[in-house]
Amino acid sequence: MAATVASSLQIMAARPYLSFSPGVVKAGAAILCSNPKTVLWPKLTSSCNLSFLNPFRHGFRSSTVKFIKVVTKAMSESNENKPVSRLPIDLKGKRAFIAGVADDNGYGWAIAKSLAAAGAEILVGTWVPALNIFETSLRRGKFDESRLMPDGSLMEITKVYPLDAVFDNLDDVPEDIKTNKRYAGSSKWTVQEVAESVKQDFGSIDILVHSLANGPEVSKPLLETSRKGYLAALSASSYSYVSLLKHFLPLMNPGGSSISLTYIASEQIIPGYGGGMSSAKAALESDTRVLAFEAGRKHKIRVNAISAGPLRSRAAKAIGFIDMMIEYSKANAPLQKELSADEVGNTAAFLASPLASAITGAIIYVDNGLNAMGIGVDTPIFKDLNIPSDKH
Repeated sequence: MAATVASSLQIMAARPYLSFSPGVVKAGAAILCSNPKTVLWPKLTSSCNLSFLNPFRHGFRSSTVKFIKVVTKAMSESNENKPVSRLPIDLKGKRAFIAGVADDNGYGWAIAKSLAAAGAEILVGTWVPALNIFETSLRRGKFDESRLMPDGSLMEITKVYPLDAVFDNLDDVPEDIKTNKRYAGSSKWTVQEVAESVKQDFGSIDILVHSLANGPEVSKPLLETSRKGYLAALSASSYSYVSLLKHFLPLMNPGGSSISLTYIASEQIIPGYGGGMSSAKAALESDTRVLAFEAGRKHKIRVNAISAGPLRSRAAKAIGFIDMMIEYSKANAPLQKELSADEVGNTAAFLASPLASAITGAIIYVDNGLNAMGIGVDTPIFKDLNIPSDKH
């Protein structure tokens, strides 16, 4: 804490003799003085560029008023030109595996990009039937615009693994899937096999991201959802995370982080989000808390979930009314703007970083605050309340 205070304050001086205006003193300069008679003024004014202090020298030397000790750190002349200290998200030397990246416009891609921008090495798992299209698009440069990083470079994906997180191991795969032409040419794509491949290729990872979900009957109301469809939604959208963490946990370095993506339908009614998907998200959030305890106690791994607002991704279009959900959010959320995938990606980078070292078992809302609203303020009932809006 003392070091943080020191780097943030730059200069603290005893009152009432003088105060310093922000921006006057060079970054990194600091005064440490409990006895004003011992200050080496020529050196101090030279190294800190504080020549304007000369008129105050006599006042400091002759005063008998006690000085308050300042908890800062004196910087040497060689550090004078270093950047102002700050709290960066630094993931250099870390390796991330993101399960569920199949294009360049979803949350999985945005998370990969933010982690890469923070310095992490990126591995991705792509659904087997989408693998060929994804790799071809990546190779031909179709994603180059989306790969652009803040420093002007392109995000690098070290390796793409085929993955179907519905199956734990090869024994779970039914014959019709094994012989399906969409799976032809791919191998070792069950969760256990992918984890083994990553271990063989890289040894370990630090970050695990679950960014996948599927509900074959998502467009059906819950009362019309079949048992098979309901269980399929839970298998693909929630148990898949349990399976991923189970198989990847032995590969994860202590202090690592695991993140999944959820949606507010887990706790509130979203008509049209059916097929058992709301139940799957509720299970995912419950599992997040239990997994945080188990993974934290056994392996010192943090487990959190991001409850993201609506996004115009290809996957979201499967529910059929994503545009209406976005417009509803813009009309009713405290922040009246469309959510960007980058905002979710940046939150994931924070959760994966040491800055979130004490956060686990949490559901973090990234939805412009919509989760905090108890009622839609765009209803005609409130038309005379003069509620603030960006349209005014």
